Amino acid sequence: MAIKRVVVLHGLYMSGFVMQPLCSRLTNQGFEILNLSYNTLTPNKASIFTAIDQFIADQPTALVCHSMGGLVARAYLENNSQPSQCVDKVITLGTPHKGSAIAKHMHDKGLNMLLKDSIEFLLSDNHDWPFKAKLYSIAGDLPIGLMPLLKKGSRSDGTVLLEETKLKGMAEHKVFHLSHTSMIYSRQVTEYILQLLNQDRHAQLN
Repeated sequence: MAIKRVVVLHGLYMSGFVMQPLCSRLTNQGFEILNLSYNTLTPNKASIFTAIDQFIADQPTALVCHSMGGLVARAYLENNSQPSQCVDKVITLGTPHKGSAIAKHMHDKGLNMLLKDSIEFLLSDNHDWPFKAKLYSIAGDLPIGLMPLLKKGSRSDGTVLLEETKLKGMAEHKVFHLSHTSMIYSRQVTEYILQLLNQDRHAQLN
């Protein structure tokens, strides 16, 4: 069945407000959107998962997530609720699936007060994607941010290393010449997301 609903999850230190332009584009294309704001420093997993469950109900759904939001999406799928079985695609933008080198650096420097409970997600050590839902990982390679200072010569979007966005078992890995935050607002990225969301719709029409 074609995807009808899309859950949008923002990244660290952000809120649903930053995802609004992307959500507007998706709404204009006929998708029902849950643009979920949550406290990234003290995320309440139970309330996040319940809100997603209630929105999905029994409809084919995609999760579109920026940065830490992709790790929250993973935790949601691991929780394995009945509605989570309806998630067909997970599209992540600059998500450090293997764990965040910047978060580890802050943790090692004793700066946990800046990360609080987000550490549970950002210091994860994932190697593969074991879920039924297909993972489409979008990465940036325009290094505007701290990462070039921390890891000289590395490829990154300035915040997340390119290598951190790759997992065994993902359906696709696509790199855009964009920085970590600019990919949220990129027309190019939005077009790619719409292409992925509409794949099944077009298949049904043919």
